[in-house]
Amino acid sequence: MDKTAFLLACQKVMEIERQTRGIGTLGEKTLHAVLKHYFDPCEDHHEIRVGSYVADIRNEKGIFEIQTRGFDRLRGKLDAFLPEGPVTVIYPVPAVKWLSWLEEDGTSSPKRKSPKRGCAAEILLELYKLKPWLGREGLRFCVLLLELEEYRLKNGWSEDGKRGSTRYERLPVDLLEEVWLCSPGDYFALIPETLPEEFTVKDYAKALRFSPKRASTSVNVLFSLGVLKLVGKIGNAYLYQRS
Repeated sequence: MDKTAFLLACQKVMEIERQTRGIGTLGEKTLHAVLKHYFDPCEDHHEIRVGSYVADIRNEKGIFEIQTRGFDRLRGKLDAFLPEGPVTVIYPVPAVKWLSWLEEDGTSSPKRKSPKRGCAAEILLELYKLKPWLGREGLRFCVLLLELEEYRLKNGWSEDGKRGSTRYERLPVDLLEEVWLCSPGDYFALIPETLPEEFTVKDYAKALRFSPKRASTSVNVLFSLGVLKLVGKIGNAYLYQRS
């Protein structure tokens, strides 16, 4: 992790946007642009065609793809990219988020800190969509825990316009941590240390404040990777243990 390089990438992208059309008006969102410059400042390595696809970054270290959600859309790309060399999927997570609302006149509300805190284990929900590819040689994942500012439009269906609103832009502020998942052993970092030796999906959900569905999907991925093993049942709930 290189905080200085990350902040320099933020500064470079913000300056480019100020000199063009302003934050949030470019075809490429700011966060995506910053991450490209962080992992490779050389723009000659950005947006490189590989077969019938375009890679976010391709350099001597391999191919880098930035994906905030919808990992199912990576399936075709992975089939095309992996024969060409190592592939790193970058997954940004807002660990600390400051929220501002944009009014119709373009003004924004004072930012406030969101009570929600993201964690690296959030990637497991997305990895479920790539289970057949997990463990393939050359494929690794990098979870970036970020502090960022999020701007949302008050165009939702609720009376105050917030519920169902549209996210307008996310501006990165700081890089807090990098979590690299290169081998099955690295996935132990996604299991809270507070969990007992044997635990259920419900215990996992409580430890990470996940919904039951998200926790079940996460445990399924960890089990399929061999990180967890099934050791019994308590009532109708399966008991898992770290392998």
